[in-house]
Amino acid sequence: MSKLLNDKLETYLRSQRLYFRNGNTSSIEFRIEVLKELYNAISSRKDTVVKALEADFHKPEFETLATEFYITLGELKHTIKHLKSWSTSIKVRPSVLNFPSSARIYKEPFGQVLIIAPWNYPFYLSMVPLIGAIAAGNTVILKPSEYAPNSAAILEEILNEVFTVDHARVINGDADVAKALLDLSWSYIFFTGSPATGKLVYQAAARNLTPVTLELGGKNPCVIHHTANIKLSAKRIVWGKFINAGQTCVAPDFLVLHRDIKASFIDAVKEEITRVYGTDIKNSPDLARIINQKHFKRLQRYIEESQVLFGGEYDEQELYISPTLLEYPPLQSTVMQEEIFGPLLPVLTYNDETSLGNILRNYENPLAFYVFSRDQEFSKKLIQKYSFGGGAINDVIIHLANKRLPFGGVGKSGLGAYHGKHTFDTFTHKKPVVTRGNWLDIPLRYAPYKNGTKWLERLKNYF
Repeated sequence: MSKLLNDKLETYLRSQRLYFRNGNTSSIEFRIEVLKELYNAISSRKDTVVKALEADFHKPEFETLATEFYITLGELKHTIKHLKSWSTSIKVRPSVLNFPSSARIYKEPFGQVLIIAPWNYPFYLSMVPLIGAIAAGNTVILKPSEYAPNSAAILEEILNEVFTVDHARVINGDADVAKALLDLSWSYIFFTGSPATGKLVYQAAARNLTPVTLELGGKNPCVIHHTANIKLSAKRIVWGKFINAGQTCVAPDFLVLHRDIKASFIDAVKEEITRVYGTDIKNSPDLARIINQKHFKRLQRYIEESQVLFGGEYDEQELYISPTLLEYPPLQSTVMQEEIFGPLLPVLTYNDETSLGNILRNYENPLAFYVFSRDQEFSKKLIQKYSFGGGAINDVIIHLANKRLPFGGVGKSGLGAYHGKHTFDTFTHKKPVVTRGNWLDIPLRYAPYKNGTKWLERLKNYF
């Protein structure tokens, strides 16, 4: 790694640190104005964003608008509307032990934030953490994924228009650039990506005791109870699994069907895939492509190592893989050990809750968990029994659409959460301050401690 690169990145960070220390981001009014400018800059580039994602991996216009463009604008509007109230200090009831006193929690930015964004939703997953970091009063360096270069170029264009480089800027580059950035001392690091890379980010952050948010992934189970509405469940699962060609961190990773409905449910899924994408799926305008050859090869290997129930077609030149159902792969197989992140859906079956548990216990702390059932008691039992980042009953993915819900993983699927106010809170240090009155000073806490123990016994319930 060149010293020139390290020196350049250090210079960028130093300039942002100075900008921050000079108080340029402290004004709430300033933050709101710059977020409004960001809103306008994004709004005027709808067609450009659509074309960029189409060029990166053949993403359909509807999917770009629904899952990248309008949802980003919605996040911005929500943040602009509520930023003043979010930023206000909070009065807290004081402790009797500090009498007389008052107590408040003040909201302050961390400082210099590094955001490392992924390729699968390259616009949305770059912009949303940036919005929260700016709203909280931080400076930002955003490192988009090099796997989606057209999206990265649009991000750079927008940030250059809205922000001074001392406030927020894009740094493009490969893994060496990301590593060089992680070698610097940040106030906060926000990373979205694979668990393997997340561990490296966490290790780098630990060297400087830097707080982090890690948005990772996992093997997201989708349990189908025998009471489920088969046709509607299949419709919702096909949508959630194959949107973005399955390259979604909260997509169902595998189905676990009750054995009594296996045949009818698989038939319903096949019918829905054909209804959505037609009989000539390869030429459907509504199916995205795999991001690059590396990921294509990985998915191709999964297909070749498995028994295909439906689909299984692929074209390396076009990076096309059809929606594919895989017949009960062994739990020890590669496809059942790694996050799939593509349009492949293994189908497993269970007989009772014991056999279901024997499957689910192999997949600790997934990012998402889904249950389809008309039996509310069954759904409630599963949701409470297993640990996961977030989920839904009788649908998939939709919990992301509610800005009031935190989104994030737990354990192996991530650390921290964001969306809406939760994004602002992620990039905000909550600073507690007690103000003591001077008109009374109880001597109990001061030495000498003669008779102090007796008074502590009387006051112990106030601790």
